Amino acid sequence: MKHIPRKRFGQHFLVDGVLIEDIVGHIAPKTDDALVEIGPGLGALTLPLLQRVPRFTVVELDRDLAAHWRKDARVDVVEADVLTVDFNLMLNSPVVSESIEFVAAKNEVITRKLRVVGNLPYNISTPILFHLLQFAPSIIDQHFMLQREVIERMVAKPSTAAYGRLSVALQWRYEMENLMLVPPEAFDPPPRVVSAVVRMLPRAAPAALEFSTLEALVQVAFSQRRKLLRHTLGKWLEQRGYSGRFDCQRRAEEVPVTEFVGLAQALKPMG
Repeated sequence: MKHIPRKRFGQHFLVDGVLIEDIVGHIAPKTDDALVEIGPGLGALTLPLLQRVPRFTVVELDRDLAAHWRKDARVDVVEADVLTVDFNLMLNSPVVSESIEFVAAKNEVITRKLRVVGNLPYNISTPILFHLLQFAPSIIDQHFMLQREVIERMVAKPSTAAYGRLSVALQWRYEMENLMLVPPEAFDPPPRVVSAVVRMLPRAAPAALEFSTLEALVQVAFSQRRKLLRHTLGKWLEQRGYSGRFDCQRRAEEVPVTEFVGLAQALKPMG
């Protein structure tokens, strides 16, 4: 299929066969996986995955690419902006429904969770990651290709330059691993940045909290990361009527994820 990449969709198509095989190897798809691919594009990952998983779902916004994949009976196409997609509904899609196991003896229905993969458009990669947070209980794992700097921020440790809002928000909910680098020449057209592949495993028992509260407090904390927290988060906590103990004589990058999470748990939900 001939297709001109559309800049407004952030399209860069993976074309390096060796790297594609490496990525598929990291995903390690199984025949009965309930797989969802975000942005199949021209099929660089889709076709190798279809050799291992006979049917799965793709989410594609580009109408021409969506029409192309509808011609393949092995693919269930959701033509939509991924930021509007309810991934929980995919558990009831025709493809996923075929993977449902009926346990007659207990009269129960056991549904398999989703595995989500994709070469995410760089211009909206962070919004996609935050959108998927709400569906983490329905997901086994996520494997995404992203800008290297984004993944470095995702997996960053405290007291490093990359550690920030994204690190805290995602590490609360996922265990993550930066798997491999992907150079610009592996794409057509080549992006201006180096890419990487990340594995995201939803935590089985994440700390219970109101995510909007965690999101708000880390946004305030890292809004002026060079300043001590007493100038930013400290004032915000006072306005919220917080009377607990939290050391604001530090910079935001010095505070581990567990402390931000504990603070979010101690605060009243955002009204």
